[in-house]
Amino acid sequence: MKTKIISQLLLSLGLVFVLGSAITQVRGENEAIQPPGLVATIHSSGDVIRGQTGSFVVDLSQTTGILPFYPFVNFSVSGTGIPGVDYIALVSPARVGPHGYGVILVKTLPNRRGSSNLQSYSVVVTLDSGLGYALGRPMAAKMTIEP
Repeated sequence: MKTKIISQLLLSLGLVFVLGSAITQVRGENEAIQPPGLVATIHSSGDVIRGQTGSFVVDLSQTTGILPFYPFVNFSVSGTGIPGVDYIALVSPARVGPHGYGVILVKTLPNRRGSSNLQSYSVVVTLDSGLGYALGRPMAAKMTIEP
């Protein structure tokens, strides 16, 4: 009994593989295939002066069909700025609202390094993969915290 079930399963998997290969060959090797669903990109609202609030905007563009839901978009943070020293730490994921975009606010903090150390620091937000969306370009944005 087990042998018959395994044989049928392997036959089914082989058929799926063959059909998938045939579809790929019909499309052609050089044809770009756009992933279905939503594509996430990000941009910065620009540089910010220390003590003010800046933002990153996550945009979702729809490639096919009707927008089924508004996902959370994962991101990571890097740059020369230090969370808790230069800005309030950012928490992933970002929620995208009904209009197709989400905002990541960056609240900068007063200079804790002293008045003799007046320099700029960067905050870079990079989108990470997740469920319900694909990553587009640009997938990272930079903001500078000016003294």
